[in-house]
Amino acid sequence: MTRPLDGITVVSLEHAIAAPFCTRQLADLGARVIKVERPGVGDFARAYDTRVKGLASHFVWTNRSKESLTLDLKQPDALAALKLLLDQADVLVQNLAPGAAARMGLSFEALRQAHPRLIVCDISGYGEDGPYRDKKAYDLLIQSEAGFLSVTGTPEAPSKAGNSVADIAAGMYAYTGILSALLLRGKTGQGSHIDVSMLESLAEWMNYPMYYAYDGAPPPPRTAASHASIYPYGPFAVGDGGTVMLGLQNEREWKAFCAGVLQDAALATDPRFDSNANRNEHREPLKALILGVFSTLTTAQVEARLDAAQIANARMNDMAGLWSHPQLKARGRWQDVGSPAGDIPALLPPGRNSAFDYRMDAVPAVGEHTEAILRELGQGDAQIAALRAAQAI
Repeated sequence: MTRPLDGITVVSLEHAIAAPFCTRQLADLGARVIKVERPGVGDFARAYDTRVKGLASHFVWTNRSKESLTLDLKQPDALAALKLLLDQADVLVQNLAPGAAARMGLSFEALRQAHPRLIVCDISGYGEDGPYRDKKAYDLLIQSEAGFLSVTGTPEAPSKAGNSVADIAAGMYAYTGILSALLLRGKTGQGSHIDVSMLESLAEWMNYPMYYAYDGAPPPPRTAASHASIYPYGPFAVGDGGTVMLGLQNEREWKAFCAGVLQDAALATDPRFDSNANRNEHREPLKALILGVFSTLTTAQVEARLDAAQIANARMNDMAGLWSHPQLKARGRWQDVGSPAGDIPALLPPGRNSAFDYRMDAVPAVGEHTEAILRELGQGDAQIAALRAAQAI
């Protein structure tokens, strides 16, 4: 079964999350992804934790279906091997420290004459120019710079996202940018340069709160797990100790909620609550009314009333609940992949496609494919031995 990116070779100088998440998705679609790592230790994300049979959770998530090539790019022979590899590559991805790739002669400008079809994607915290170009950038710092923390958390304290949302945003825009560049190359025959910044990626995701605060208007308040401008929309405690998440989007749903869930149809026309703006303004008395009803019911009873009234709702799952989620199981979303520690379960990429199956190959050990790749490049026993003796691989 042919995959969309079969025959495409991606070389990635990557670490942490943004670039590895981008390239793993390219591998999902069939691309050959060669991950260049430091000899011995590899990507520093390999050492973040040992939660998955001794392997790091971040690394397992973002690095399946790749080949690991170890090269000490500070050594000329190792850098020369990388440049030989680029002769066969379609895409170069890197998220090294600002300016590091350019100093090794790996910028788009330095490569384009010898490799006119090569697509180069640079992922950084702030982009390749501007006053913040050389600042170090980690996920939490970008969440702060992008204003994400200002609208996330409780009124008393900001909170970071529970996952690497800035890295994920940058990885997604790098991924879609590379797909677009491959389509464009199919039309023009020419490669292109993609400059993705974490700040710009997360700023794009912040456009609703930005426009909400347009022209000096007050920004959305921090409302914990509740919606900042729609009410009721968020978590509500139930009598058996559970929590139900529910959301109302319009006045039709509000009337159905009052009649079917709260069983007080007259509440729908209470002037404090007869529009979303009024409900938002009078959150506390409405919250007290909702909690008063829910306190007499079990989670299952509240969910049954919400479902009968066609009100969107969900349970507040933890990680164990997500691992065992019946919908993921029913749709066959889990598949085992190999790893240095044996088979581990992995979620298939979102979006089933009738034309192909996603690639779901093993998570590589550090340098697992180094010798095989060097031999592909024409390196013989003596050259490989010399590289190994110099600790260049």
